[in-house]
Amino acid sequence: MLFSSFVVIFLLATINSNVNAYKSYSQYQLWHLHIINNEQAARLLDFSRLAHQQKINFWSDEFRMNMPIVVSVAPESLESFATYLSSDDLKIKYDVIMKDIGSVIEGQKLIHKLEPSTVNADDFAYDKYHPIEEIHAWIDKMVQTYPNLASSFVVGQSYEKRDLKGLKISSNKAAVKSDGTPVNAKKAVWWDGGIHAREWISPATNIYIAHALLSNYSVDPTITHIVDQFDYYILPVFNVDGYAYTWTKDRLWRKTRSKTSDPRCFGADPNRNWDYHWCEGGASHDPCDDTYCGSKPFSEVETQQVSKFIGDHKDTIVHYINFHSFSQLWMTPWGYTTQKPAQFKLQDDGSAQAVEALRAIFGTRYVHGNIGSTIYVASGNTVDWTSGTANITFSYAVELRDTGRYGFLLPENQIIPSGQETLAGELALLKYIERHVYG
Repeated sequence: MLFSSFVVIFLLATINSNVNAYKSYSQYQLWHLHIINNEQAARLLDFSRLAHQQKINFWSDEFRMNMPIVVSVAPESLESFATYLSSDDLKIKYDVIMKDIGSVIEGQKLIHKLEPSTVNADDFAYDKYHPIEEIHAWIDKMVQTYPNLASSFVVGQSYEKRDLKGLKISSNKAAVKSDGTPVNAKKAVWWDGGIHAREWISPATNIYIAHALLSNYSVDPTITHIVDQFDYYILPVFNVDGYAYTWTKDRLWRKTRSKTSDPRCFGADPNRNWDYHWCEGGASHDPCDDTYCGSKPFSEVETQQVSKFIGDHKDTIVHYINFHSFSQLWMTPWGYTTQKPAQFKLQDDGSAQAVEALRAIFGTRYVHGNIGSTIYVASGNTVDWTSGTANITFSYAVELRDTGRYGFLLPENQIIPSGQETLAGELALLKYIERHVYG
């Protein structure tokens, strides 16, 4: 009897430790697939919708002939996936870019802990990734350090009751037209990052840009002018539950953390959950899929609350950016179709200004265009809603560094360069936008 009780306790402890363990990616590999025709692209796109069943995860959002398709492959699927790719009716070549994703993750954890920061201000390391608690503390520090410019706001609470906490930047100066005459009402800008939890460079880049605006106000004439021209609402981490989960349980988690109809699978893709051509294409009704669109539009409390906040401010917000990684793309609506909206040229000319200024910093090349044509059809996405429902003309989805060498595991030594070049691109875009909204 005593032995039986011991066995039960041991099994329960083992189950509990497995539930709470950090997911291992030991011996997982990262592959680059090279397609040479549209038939291969179509076949892979079809395969990608069921690939999660074999622990194969497509990191790439685009299936193009001039860009590698980035895929992570579990050790038990390496042989079968290689056989599938080399079959006579497919013949897709591939390279192994990472032989062990798990060792890369562990190595980056070690560097994060041991390598000292070289860009530290206000007791915050801008060249490091930070968990959600430190990001929220940083917002409070910015409010304390720059009380005449910065304030905090809370959009609402997540499924797991975390605050969706943002930073507002606003000067007491009036916005002006190009001839110097003041305008009646200052317009606003919204930026967010971390809508997909594993894309750590997007919150880090938002943080870098926000600090650059605050710390250079009244020092740099361009930044001072741009800060005076707009109010800024910055939500560094949109998907706070998913982001927290990437720090404690699974570095490569993407979705929210809500319960679904399948007890094995959690969360929806918050960038497929918006009530604009919801789940028509490029999204899944399978709760276990990474692009699961949710049980209904705005099923996720996070998308409900952000959409309400933006909707309540739609008369002032004229520019929206949903920052992602990776692929180096600066994109505009539509995503639900390859067709372009009537204002596409106006939007895309702004993208062209941004990517040109961005490239001038380090030579980093970005592609620009509408989402549906640049990557693939993705319905129910954020920028389609902000453009189509909230009527925010200058709505953009930006995929940051890199093009697949590291993907979602972008090293910390690229945070500052990403921030610097993205700031340059965004300043150029804001100058473009102010000419159109103020005259």
